Amino acid sequence: MPSALPSGDPLPPDGSLPPRVIDGLKGAPLSLYVHVPFCRTRCGYCDFNTYTASELPGMSSGDYVRGALREIELARGVLGDGAPSVDTVFFGGGTPTMLPAATLGTLLDSIRGRFGLASDAEITTEANPDTVDRAYFDQLREAGFTRISLGMQSVVPHVLDVLERVHTPERGLQAAGWAAEAGFEHISLDLIYGTPGESVDDWMQSLQAVGATPVDHVSAYSLIVEDGTRLAMQVRRGQIPMPDDDELADKYLMAEEFLTSHGMVNYEVSNWAASPSGQCRHNLNYWRGANWWGIGPGSHSHISGMRFWNRKHPRPYVAELTAGRSPAQAGELLSEEDRRIERVMLELRLAEGLDLRVLTSSERARVPDIMAAGLGHVTQERLILTLRGRLLADGVVRDLLD
Repeated sequence: MPSALPSGDPLPPDGSLPPRVIDGLKGAPLSLYVHVPFCRTRCGYCDFNTYTASELPGMSSGDYVRGALREIELARGVLGDGAPSVDTVFFGGGTPTMLPAATLGTLLDSIRGRFGLASDAEITTEANPDTVDRAYFDQLREAGFTRISLGMQSVVPHVLDVLERVHTPERGLQAAGWAAEAGFEHISLDLIYGTPGESVDDWMQSLQAVGATPVDHVSAYSLIVEDGTRLAMQVRRGQIPMPDDDELADKYLMAEEFLTSHGMVNYEVSNWAASPSGQCRHNLNYWRGANWWGIGPGSHSHISGMRFWNRKHPRPYVAELTAGRSPAQAGELLSEEDRRIERVMLELRLAEGLDLRVLTSSERARVPDIMAAGLGHVTQERLILTLRGRLLADGVVRDLLD
């Protein structure tokens, strides 16, 4: 089941934000995330805020779309005339491509009309391989989308079976080809390593398959067994064994070696791109602490240190907007110290590293120990993780912070 939302303070019914938060919009990039909460089936490892048709009786995708369009209008009103044009838009889920391409285009047109798009705006949608074809990608290109992120995960049948992915191994590769034929220059493939029963040869097979596709970006994530998922229950019952940390580290190193040899550069711990233009600018905005508004049920937003999130279930989300109220459930105003700690946690994962001036004097005093352990190095007053440091990134952050 989807994970629970955090607690927080209630927001005004009109969604208004404190004046100093609105003032912080000036001179900073603005991104929009659009959460499409629909999936054909729920994968056993997934705890995202997604719903199948049987879980939403009496509610149509049209109800959701009308709600999302209302929230786009509300967001424009809340952020006011000082809001910059949108730098990036990311449609995620769920499975955005369960909606017709024309419907995604309608949502994008609303964002364009309400906010305006930067001249070089990055417009991404996630796509499930079994929900797209060449004609679908043609329509997305015509609507103004510039980037595709395909959830392939693996090309090995028994690995896909454990993950409960319904597409065939070939379909993800075929979809990447269709996207390239439709004119998408920026195509990303998502991979998962560490699935129970996945051998080293299985993982290499997936990497080699990606190397033969016209993609310029790869995200490779270690499988996380989330509480409340079917996979977690199978692990608890002893039906499925989990790989140990050494195996996960070996597979990460395989990904680094293979993708680097194929011209890709690691720019964030779990992400590789063939060129700077192929990096996901939307995610970089997250990692650099920029501003974004999340449209859709359960979506999170961050504006100038103010974090807030929408009601999780699509039904109350739509009901609030239909009644003319904000769908926000709660929020919190981060302290300067909270924001500083988040900078350390996120920016240290980037290849550009962390500005040492963000650290306290006692934290800076720990940097030599990190360097001596071979976990990082300092270049132009920035702390940058080594390959070994990337493997232990969470631990480095824990050891560094006061």
